[in-house]
Amino acid sequence: MSQANTPTSHTPQQRTRIKMCGFTREADVLAACSLGADAIGFVLYPPSPRSVSIDRAAELARLLPAFVVPVLLFVNETPERIQAACTAVPGALLQFHGDESPEFCQSISLLTGRPHLKAARIPLSEAQDFDLLEFASQHHSAQALLLDAHVDGYGGGGKTFHWSLLPPNVNAHLVLSGGLTPANVGDGMRALRTHGLSLAVDVSSGIEAGKGLKDAEKMRQFVQAVRTADNALDF
Repeated sequence: MSQANTPTSHTPQQRTRIKMCGFTREADVLAACSLGADAIGFVLYPPSPRSVSIDRAAELARLLPAFVVPVLLFVNETPERIQAACTAVPGALLQFHGDESPEFCQSISLLTGRPHLKAARIPLSEAQDFDLLEFASQHHSAQALLLDAHVDGYGGGGKTFHWSLLPPNVNAHLVLSGGLTPANVGDGMRALRTHGLSLAVDVSSGIEAGKGLKDAEKMRQFVQAVRTADNALDF
């Protein structure tokens, strides 16, 4: 990966923001919010085992308290369905997790008035070529880049990529994803905390009892691991 393109500055950060994704049940949403999740993700990609309908995402999003943000995850979706989801879930952030072009992402954000995240599919080995700096430049309109492992299909498949493969100077806000668990999230934060303008974390399979079924104790452990790492890191 290229090592050019130095970010202009790093945002002062004292608390790492946490997104939890793939919710299907009311009790799980309420537990995540009570434990301190900053964002709750709903998968609107029908092939996913964690997928929910637009109406179901709207029902679950209505449980969110003030300042907890709903995130709607799409994969190569039509503008019409994205707009319908935005109408059903007010205030949602959009997450594009497929092959969407920079032009498509920006046009949808303008159409809906919603900011977006764009997933960057990071190779699992150096044998696969991917230039994150060029990707960040192309997707400059994204609020943040979500770093996930490049596996067959879409989504990280619960796998971690080699954090050491990332360039240290990405001119974008970053969200670390891909196989995070209570056991490894602190290591990921330590590895990447200064690689972008800021760093947040995103977890799905690492807090589950089964696909789409969250485990309250694992969620608690994940939040505690992030807070422990925050306290230990010299931001």
